[in-house]
Amino acid sequence: MTQHCLLGVDTGGTFTDFVAVDASGIRLYKCLSTPQQPELAILQGISALGLDDKVRDGALTIVHGSTVATNAALEGKGVRTVYIGNRGFADLLTIGRQTRDQLYNLRPPLKAAPLPSDLCLEVDSRVDAQGRALQQLDASQLEALRSQIEALKPDAVAINLLFSFLNDRDEKAIQACLPDTLFCSRSSEVLPEYKEYERGMATWLNAWLGPKVQNYLQRLQAALHRTPLAVMQSSGGTTDASNAGKRAVNLLLSGPAGGLAAARQLGKMIGRERLITFDMGGTSSDVALINGDIALTSEGHIGPYPVAVPMVDMHTIGAGGGSIAYIDHGGLLRVGPESAGADPGPAGYGKGGDRATVTDANIVLGRLPADARLGGSMPLQRDAAHAAVASLAKPLGLSVADTAAGIVEIANEHMVRALRVISVQRGFDPADFSLCCFGGAGGLHICALAEALGCHDVIVPNYGGVFSALGMLLAPRERQLSRTINQPLATLDIKTLHQHFATLQQQGEQALSAEGVASEQIDRQASVDLCYHGQSYTLNIPFDGDLEACAAHFHRAHQKRYGHRLQLPVQLINLRLALRAPAALQTLPPQATSAPHPPKYQQLAFIDQAVPSYPREQLAPEQQLVGPALICEAVATTWLAPGWQARVDEQGHLHLQHPDQ
Repeated sequence: MTQHCLLGVDTGGTFTDFVAVDASGIRLYKCLSTPQQPELAILQGISALGLDDKVRDGALTIVHGSTVATNAALEGKGVRTVYIGNRGFADLLTIGRQTRDQLYNLRPPLKAAPLPSDLCLEVDSRVDAQGRALQQLDASQLEALRSQIEALKPDAVAINLLFSFLNDRDEKAIQACLPDTLFCSRSSEVLPEYKEYERGMATWLNAWLGPKVQNYLQRLQAALHRTPLAVMQSSGGTTDASNAGKRAVNLLLSGPAGGLAAARQLGKMIGRERLITFDMGGTSSDVALINGDIALTSEGHIGPYPVAVPMVDMHTIGAGGGSIAYIDHGGLLRVGPESAGADPGPAGYGKGGDRATVTDANIVLGRLPADARLGGSMPLQRDAAHAAVASLAKPLGLSVADTAAGIVEIANEHMVRALRVISVQRGFDPADFSLCCFGGAGGLHICALAEALGCHDVIVPNYGGVFSALGMLLAPRERQLSRTINQPLATLDIKTLHQHFATLQQQGEQALSAEGVASEQIDRQASVDLCYHGQSYTLNIPFDGDLEACAAHFHRAHQKRYGHRLQLPVQLINLRLALRAPAALQTLPPQATSAPHPPKYQQLAFIDQAVPSYPREQLAPEQQLVGPALICEAVATTWLAPGWQARVDEQGHLHLQHPDQ
């Protein structure tokens, strides 16, 4: 019988990462992404790992983090989509919240509307705030609407009617009158919550991106034959590919969420459940804070678009290994956010790129060894990297090494700011957390970032270069469900509340049952969104059935978050229920142990003595390393800066500390 294998795949802007786990152990692979057809890089990795026979035999299970929805949203490349709203509300998405990005700029530049006005249609439907129908669509109105849509020839339709979360009759009627071949997204299904603008934007994004995601997953599934395929959602849990194709808006942080799933499991294993995570890839860097569990938000953004569906609370900046360095009009050195991506990539990749990047700067400084092979197979072109950095050094009047150091320092400053956004600016002291870094480029910068933040404990997990791909396998199968109630907490009937939760639970269990999950496998976590009466923003509070305890918890949370509490009634806005089933992989696989091997030595810029370079797979448990040193592996490199020390634990993770920190 063919041995079954689990495969985690993380498609990034520059690299596609693979982690294969079976009874014989763990194998890693990394290759350049193919942005125009992401499935080609995935098929390449499957072949390189020798898994083609398992695809044929149905002995492979894949969990995939996809950037198709993210890239299409950021590049504005969704499909032609018709938006349907109530009479008088066709321009809802264009008007938005009427907020300015720059508060005191009274003449802000005009923003392009998310969709043209000729694709915005209105219907004579109206429901009041209690869900009572005031005006309903009839057959003739539905037929006229169908004719309008046929004339516009869209690829998708987004339906967003007022108070549809209370009464979805007309939304369902509109969907029923449309051709089955047309991708249709209903607000009452995508986000059954109040706030018509945020609900409408989520619904439109789902329709605008849905056909692209669905087509991609169908192409991938066809190439994989009988192979089960699950997809990571933005909330840190997975869903099967057929459901993911209908819920593109839930995949906008699909890749980065995998890293947080792995970090959460790592924290539980090593007793570090308060983590600040730093994921630096080729295109961007993602930072997040785990305080016992992954934090979710319904106030996220992707580019200019608000995304109100649950997603991991993460801050992303355009600073990765491929971030391009340049000289601005004032003669100053800048880094990012533009990236060299996978094609042509940094100059040091030898694929025709000639603009200096952070990766090229690290090559010049010697922190990426000359004999390093990215992903185990791609050689670095040191001369090309040197030439790219030299093109900036001359106009700056600096040496090539000084210019490379400046590029790295600027990139570090961008990342430190991002780390402070999710820690200091939210009332958390970074010194109280362990800094966990992963991603292909994270280890090269982690010591400098920890020094700037005052972090005493740094963790570089084993397999950190492909940590997000590993996290795909460690993420639970999940459904996040919600419903708006919007009533004073003091007037709520607890029995009615339990009935609402029971309805959500039934929906979630049916969805997970379709994926083969038994009811006894499901963990259920209920929570509520609360605010003071008159507030527009909420805090999410765990709910255990005690309304008074819930209110007290909210007061404490408001005090911690905003520095004060109010003597006002508490309002319950939304109910939320998370249903999770066991992940494909239950624990992080240990790194193979080895006896200590002597290091190689090489010269680095600004370091007087030769610096040891250790192959990570040859490090032994409890081995101690002293910086400066390089710790190299096929998918990542860690720069142990002068003054820093590293210890290898029993599971192969690196624990970095600075005696003076």
